[in-house]
Amino acid sequence: MLKINNLTFSYSRKSHPVLENFSLDLPSGGIYGLLGRNGAGKSTLLYLMCGLLTPQHGCVTYKGVNTRLRHPSTLADIFIVPEEFTLPAIPMDRYVALNAPFYPRFSREDLKRHLATFDLDPSLNLGALSMGQKKKAFMCFALACNTSLLLMDEPTNGLDIPGKSTFRRFIGSVINDDRTIVISSHQVRDIDRILDHVIIMDNHSVLLNRSIAEISSRLSFCTTDDRSLIDHALYTAPALGGSAIVLPNDGTDDTDVNLETLFDFALSRPDILNAQFSKPANTTL
Repeated sequence: MLKINNLTFSYSRKSHPVLENFSLDLPSGGIYGLLGRNGAGKSTLLYLMCGLLTPQHGCVTYKGVNTRLRHPSTLADIFIVPEEFTLPAIPMDRYVALNAPFYPRFSREDLKRHLATFDLDPSLNLGALSMGQKKKAFMCFALACNTSLLLMDEPTNGLDIPGKSTFRRFIGSVINDDRTIVISSHQVRDIDRILDHVIIMDNHSVLLNRSIAEISSRLSFCTTDDRSLIDHALYTAPALGGSAIVLPNDGTDDTDVNLETLFDFALSRPDILNAQFSKPANTTL
C-alpha cells in the first residue's frame, strides 16, 4: 500500500540528512509501531509519508501515487495526528462542519462513539479543553474520518494513566483489514499490547521490520537470575529481579514480546537479532 523508496531528506543544505537512502514497505492492514531513538527521524518520516515534506531524493508512494503531489484523492485517504498541534476555539460541531467534507468516509456516528469512549461530550468546545482532552478529541475526529492510512506521532503524550489505558482499547477496537495505523512512540509500554507489527529504525536504516507473530515465534523473552539461561541468551540487560534476556525460541511456545528489551537488542546487536529470522523456522512433529 505504502512504499518508501531510497528516501533522503534534510532540513537544510548544510545539515546532516535526517534520512538517507531509506526504504520501507507497509502492506495494508494492522497496527505498526515505529520505534527509534530521539532524533532518529520518526516524526520526519511520518510527515514525508503524508506528503507534508519534500525529500531531496527518492519518493513515497501511496497506492501507487507520489504523496508529495498532494492529490485530493490521496489526501482524503490519509490522516496524520502530529505530536503537537493547535485546534481553533470553536465547538466540535463547527469543526466537523468545516473539516469533515474533505474526508468522504467521515462518520458522525463513529465520532459520537469515539468521544463516548473517552467520556467527552459531543457538544464540547475545543477552546475549553486541556491539552490531554484536545488530543483525545482530535484522535476521535481522526478515527471518524475512516481513512485507510492513519499516522499518529506520540499519541499518548499528554494523556494521564487512565487515558493511556483507554487509548489502547480505543485503537484496538477500530482496526480492520482495510485500515493501517502507524504509531510513532518512544513510550513503548503505552502501545506494546496493541501492535501487530514492529519497525525499529536507526542511523538512516531499518534495524527490524517484523510482525509480532514472527518475533514471538522466533524469540523468547523473560527476566531471570538463572545463570545457565543468561549464559545462552542472545541478549541480556540488567533488570529488577535479575536480567532481562532474549533467547532463541525452541518452537514449543510463543511468548509475549518485551518491546523495551527488543528495542535495546535491535540498537545494540541488529546483526544477531536479524540472524534469528534468516534461519529456517522450527518445526515440531
